[in-house]
Amino acid sequence: MISNAFSSPHCFVKSLSSHAWGRALLLCATLFQIACSGVTTQPERSEEGAGQGSTDIVASGSAQRFSIAAVGDIMLGTDYPSDRLAEDSYALLASVAPVLQLADVTFGNVEGVLMDGGEARKRCTNTSRCYVFRSPASYAETLSRAGFDVVSLANNHARDFGEEGRDATMQALDGVGIYHSGRTGDIAYWEQDGLRLAMIAFAPFGGSHDMLDMDGGRELINGVSSKSDILIVSFHGGAEGADATRVPFAMETFHGEQRGDVVAFARMAVEAGADLVVGHGPHVPRALELYRGRLIAYSLGNFATHWGINVRENNGVAPILLVTMNGDGDFIEGRIHSNRQQRPVGPQPDPQHQAARLIRELTLLDFPATPLTIDDEGYIKPSPAASTSLGASP
Repeated sequence: MISNAFSSPHCFVKSLSSHAWGRALLLCATLFQIACSGVTTQPERSEEGAGQGSTDIVASGSAQRFSIAAVGDIMLGTDYPSDRLAEDSYALLASVAPVLQLADVTFGNVEGVLMDGGEARKRCTNTSRCYVFRSPASYAETLSRAGFDVVSLANNHARDFGEEGRDATMQALDGVGIYHSGRTGDIAYWEQDGLRLAMIAFAPFGGSHDMLDMDGGRELINGVSSKSDILIVSFHGGAEGADATRVPFAMETFHGEQRGDVVAFARMAVEAGADLVVGHGPHVPRALELYRGRLIAYSLGNFATHWGINVRENNGVAPILLVTMNGDGDFIEGRIHSNRQQRPVGPQPDPQHQAARLIRELTLLDFPATPLTIDDEGYIKPSPAASTSLGASP
């Protein structure tokens, strides 16, 4: 019997719709391209098959395997206040779509609104430091075609066109079967492969699930966790900019706003029942942490930001984090697929694995005791706890 939460108007069991058939056909067409390019699209399979990305339904949840791909900020171009759209929005994601499509669930953070027309509510006096983002509603289909299944609408651009803009975004996503969370009370619930899934998106901004309210967040996450087998929690928090790669273990601010104590929030989320915690907002990658058997990504940076967001140096690093867990949510293994944004063509696979090497370096700096190993190509494995250099996180 499905919980009442799964029968709300915004949640429905995913079926193989026409756009899903299209994605399946596209996947077949791209497999040869992947093989030839050398892109590895799943964590390396262990002898027992622990790296399997697809789900095998078995009696025990702990023996099941389930994969989630996650990326950071997505803004595929804006037509406000002037036209800064790409000629082909899907072409921006075409090079990375094969990796996105092979996960069981793919997540990203949509910066701005998906809306045709409307009046901007955000006012910018200095357009060199202040931006308003509006992409056409049809870009929801672009996201679906690329492989996205669920997205965050909790960020500082989600209300650039007021709540009317977020309404339009939610309607566009509903129309192509992409789940979403962000506005207070908007929680994504769905069923897939015999599992009850959920995602809650938090941010320190008005109208969103408030990551600054730790007690309220704990209560909300605990309640949603009780109704789901796998719970993803995302947050748009932390300072911004090229120098924001380190986690300060304290409340962060940006332009005078409190942007959250991301370590305190993420660990609280795991304690309350989150199985994967994904951060975004700083516009650069940050460290990983394995906490109580659950993976935390403190920031996945920018992923596909066509205009208006700096993509130089570390701001242009565009990782895809692929996580394999069991049916109980325990982390099994993963991989950081490294990409770099190249304007105007979008994120491109990076054979130098810069994203993986950067995240490994930051993980060793900020969480030297976390029981993870990350190799040169981005493969992530849990390491034995209480080893000389890796143990329980502080």
